[in-house]
Amino acid sequence: MAAIAVVPAFFLLRVPSSQSLSPLVPSQASSPRPRALRSFTPLSLSAKPRACACAAAAGGPDSSTNFRNQTSQMPPFSFTLDEGSSRLIKPYRWQRVLLKVSGEALAGDHTENIDPKITMAIAREVASVTKLGVEVAIVVGGGNIFRGASWAGCSGLDRSSADYIGMLATVMNAIFLQATMESIGIPTRVQTAFRMSEVAEPYIRRRAVRHLEKGRVVIFAAGTGNPFFTTDTAAALRCAEINAEVVLKATNVDGVYDADPRHNPNARLLETVRYHEVTRRDLSVMDMTAITLCQENNIPVVVFNLQKPGNIAKAIVGEKVGTFIGCTGNQE
Repeated sequence: MAAIAVVPAFFLLRVPSSQSLSPLVPSQASSPRPRALRSFTPLSLSAKPRACACAAAAGGPDSSTNFRNQTSQMPPFSFTLDEGSSRLIKPYRWQRVLLKVSGEALAGDHTENIDPKITMAIAREVASVTKLGVEVAIVVGGGNIFRGASWAGCSGLDRSSADYIGMLATVMNAIFLQATMESIGIPTRVQTAFRMSEVAEPYIRRRAVRHLEKGRVVIFAAGTGNPFFTTDTAAALRCAEINAEVVLKATNVDGVYDADPRHNPNARLLETVRYHEVTRRDLSVMDMTAITLCQENNIPVVVFNLQKPGNIAKAIVGEKVGTFIGCTGNQE
């Protein structure tokens, strides 16, 4: 006689007719979609989230049920804009700038390698604009201490070694400028192109941008980290990397002239110059690599005199000062 298998009743599962018998996807079986996400609710800037945690916190037999019901009625996400935020409103022409300070300008009257009065003047003018919400990054040169191109070939010193020494000179200027700025309450970070962990941070683009967003001044030192490139090229490169809007080149002259004013007393100051005019007329304002990089990335350059009080603040907020290099549309 054949054996009859008896299956307990609790092993018999009743499957609804509308449910498919196909295997379930693990993610769907373990975490079904919440009811609040099945219907799309348009994002509203004025909608505010409803209070839903108070019922659950109050306790009671129906507290968890009320919490789920109120959660299903909430919009997916809502936020409001702070109308008084200085980060969302652009009251000035430039919101993020890169200030290029030449090493020779830091020397002042050349009685010392670094003039403390010059660094303090730079710090105070930068402080006056950072309080307004303008983000400032700085690239410093090292010509006041050591210029690699001038020393190459002396006593068997090759160009690469001379340029590396010049990069170390820019780090010295950067640390001095950082100390001056922090003495008047400006939070400042120095980032170097090659690692010097004991004295400065390594250059990391995303970290530099985050420092600027927090209102800190970032000083880029050691140029690009490679020989045969000037700090002007480093300024153009860092400006493009951190998405700054302009390169402000602070020098010892009022701007770009059509001739050398030291040899030609009739030299005329140019208010606006196009990129190709700088290369075509060989105007000694920036090296060709730097000006070409600015042209390719449509980065305007403003050349002005560092020695005149107030010029840094005027240039940072976008007032007309010195010589503007770029396209006519940018100047307008």
